[in-house]
Amino acid sequence: MRRAIGWIGRGLITVGLLILLFVAYQLWGTGLYTRRQQSALKHDFHKELQARPRPTATPAQPLVAPPEGQVLGLIKIPKIGANFAIVEGTSRADLRKGPGHYPGTPLPGQLGNSAIAGHRTTYLAPFNRIDELTRGDAIVIQTKAGTFHYSMTQQLIVHPTDVSVLLPTRNATITLTTCNPKYSARQRLVVKAALVKDKSDAVTPAATRNTEVKSLDNGLQGESDSKVPVWLWGLFAAAVGALWWLLFHRFKHWYVWIAGAIPFLVVLFVFYYHLERVLPNGY
Repeated sequence: MRRAIGWIGRGLITVGLLILLFVAYQLWGTGLYTRRQQSALKHDFHKELQARPRPTATPAQPLVAPPEGQVLGLIKIPKIGANFAIVEGTSRADLRKGPGHYPGTPLPGQLGNSAIAGHRTTYLAPFNRIDELTRGDAIVIQTKAGTFHYSMTQQLIVHPTDVSVLLPTRNATITLTTCNPKYSARQRLVVKAALVKDKSDAVTPAATRNTEVKSLDNGLQGESDSKVPVWLWGLFAAAVGALWWLLFHRFKHWYVWIAGAIPFLVVLFVFYYHLERVLPNGY
């Protein structure tokens, strides 16, 4: 009985540590992927700016959205130190790269309600602190069509199914959406801002009209096609962990512990990488 209780206790401690490590991965480890993606997206955007044709007397054609997953522009929010590349699309894969533009809504710098979603606590948490914005705070977005300055006008908390915040507007506005409260996807925090015309480049008509968006849950659903890698890497991590434990109990030296910890953490990181994609909420 004493031995069984000891095994149960050690097992519960191990499970608790693995859960804590997974939480740490979600909060900080996911940022490693986003940081690499952001660097590549910003590089691509600056190359596109250099390659764009010079202005002519002919009226500019409305900017067309790039394919989903590709860079659309840059967003800067000076008050909270946010500086991110925006991708087209709000799927889970898109939002891992950075803030994503809702397809079907006008682009920033166009007439209408341009909507952008971003994570609150994972994947570099681009919209982590947008709750700190107050009326008049600046939001600056740069696209290939120019640089556009917006002034924050309103902050709302809505249910994920309340898509009224994405309805078309007559003037040029932007809507930022993220999860609320922090570490939860129960609600959506919405920040609205209006274009400051005298600080911005010329506004153009939208190339497309707002299309119906049925939910603000885009990008927060699990991916069923990732379950096989989860099981495979989970079993591999368990095997590496068991081998590490056996070696350390046979050769009780500090260097054996370190030599086993390194490959186990590497395999565990890959396991968490796939596991995070299966879970329903990416805050």
